[in-house]
Amino acid sequence: MAKKTVATKSKVKYSKETYAFWYESMLLMRRFEEKAGQLYGQQKIRGFCHLYIGQEACASGSISALEEGDKWITAYRCHAHPLGLGTDPGAVMAELFGKATGTTKGKGGSMHIFDKEKNFVGGHGIVGAQVPMGLGLGFAEKYKGTKNLAICYMGDGAVRQGAVHEAFNLAMLYKTPVIFVIENNGYAMGTSVARTSNVTELYQIGESYDMPSFPVDGMNVEAVHEAVSEAAERARKGDGPTLLEFRTYRYKGHSMSDPQKYRTKEEVEEYKQKDPVEQVLQTIQDNNILTEDEINDIIAKVKKKVADAVKFAEESPWPDGQDAFKDVYVQEDYPFVME
Repeated sequence: MAKKTVATKSKVKYSKETYAFWYESMLLMRRFEEKAGQLYGQQKIRGFCHLYIGQEACASGSISALEEGDKWITAYRCHAHPLGLGTDPGAVMAELFGKATGTTKGKGGSMHIFDKEKNFVGGHGIVGAQVPMGLGLGFAEKYKGTKNLAICYMGDGAVRQGAVHEAFNLAMLYKTPVIFVIENNGYAMGTSVARTSNVTELYQIGESYDMPSFPVDGMNVEAVHEAVSEAAERARKGDGPTLLEFRTYRYKGHSMSDPQKYRTKEEVEEYKQKDPVEQVLQTIQDNNILTEDEINDIIAKVKKKVADAVKFAEESPWPDGQDAFKDVYVQEDYPFVME
């Protein structure tokens, strides 16, 4: 299969509304995650917490390329995707706090954000387990005869899981409308890709299944948007799945407990020169897409959203102890009864 690199765009090709959405959504993701990190240090957020800082273009560019009925699923670095899809930041923050007003009533925490109304099917804590689920979401859309698709994100560490390869095989066999995305930030949990695999060009894994597979500049929101748009067009035409390797970078550790001794400060600073939020802002300013007043309005709007989310979370009640027994089983009229 011919190789193709989705290059970073040098010309403005999209509308003012699209650039405004990219800037606002990525800035919200960035400021929300920065605040989450701060609150974790204050022990207001506990347990696991994996921040998305540096990877915002991967989510924002995908959202602008897809449609309302499409399904979304990802791993445990899952705060940013629902924020971009329009989930209430207060509900996401309350979930991080473990409050009853959270997206999963305080039962899921940082790694298990869900929003049925936005077709966001989680946040999953088991490495690679969401990939067969993503296949199932796409298969369901095909079975029902819709034109919707599923987009399924995984980290670079997840591609070592056998279930991922089984999902790739079945996706091609059944020409399932699913976009598989590897958010390759280089290190999985803390070990570089080069130390875990002979195949360091991760998109090539999809080629072994004859799946259209491409590397993408995951630090550039325009490149992400175009790559996902092309993959979506193939899926909606019935041509099956695509594998995209978003080459991105996380500025923070794998989780809040990660000392990051496996990489240098110089390397992190080098990637910060490609900051996705700053890139899109620079494009906006260089091409006079938004006025300075409009940019400042977005900054103020995002600041208020984050402040309101924290206030909502702090003022929300804790779950009642009896709630632990709710939502364990789904009550449906099945042809059998479990005693």
